[in-house]
Amino acid sequence: MADIVEIPRLGLHDQVAARLRTMLVEGLIQPGAKLNERELCERLGVSRTPLREAIKLLAAEGLVDLLPNRGAIAVKLTEADVLNTFEVLAMLEGMSGELAAQRITDAELTEIRALQYEMMACFARRDLSGYYRINARIHSAINNAARNPVLGNAYRAINARVQSLRFRTNQNETKWQLAVQEHEQMVEALAAHDAAAMKALLVQHLYRKRDTILDLLRAGEIYPANLKA
Repeated sequence: MADIVEIPRLGLHDQVAARLRTMLVEGLIQPGAKLNERELCERLGVSRTPLREAIKLLAAEGLVDLLPNRGAIAVKLTEADVLNTFEVLAMLEGMSGELAAQRITDAELTEIRALQYEMMACFARRDLSGYYRINARIHSAINNAARNPVLGNAYRAINARVQSLRFRTNQNETKWQLAVQEHEQMVEALAAHDAAAMKALLVQHLYRKRDTILDLLRAGEIYPANLKA
């Protein structure tokens, strides 16, 4: 059993959800695995009430499926799920980038540049976990700069279900390097307020992610053999 992680009591179920979210995204809880309440309570040092509230929150986000008579299961997507999800997600991200390039403020661009520097530092250290967290903040900042809350809500809801798969796409050095280059181009397009270029970059970025995920799925490198259907 892993060391107990002490969590302050303030906003407990939100903090439990944040910890579980990281475990799900980074594969510490494998896709298709059942969330064992007893083990998680011991690991996180909490009772079942905040844990169950956290699981409900993650289920609403799409990271967990609540199945009758089976409890909570870490989401596990099929090839068809991946194709359908990324088809929509690429269009949402593309629209988000297009609008952001038109509407972004100098302050927002400065913040994205700062995050880009932090992300590059993580890349230089090969800190995949840190890189992914900052990467997600950059995508969120671009989405926020689009100033369309309906678009933002749709993006967050759909993106949640593929977070763990997106995390895995940068475990290949060559593909990780390409993703870094694409992010540098995104910052340049935002700075130039080039809406068409920004849209094209994000659509391409998402389709590359999709194709990498499909390759990994077909090679059996994402889901452990003992969890396959």
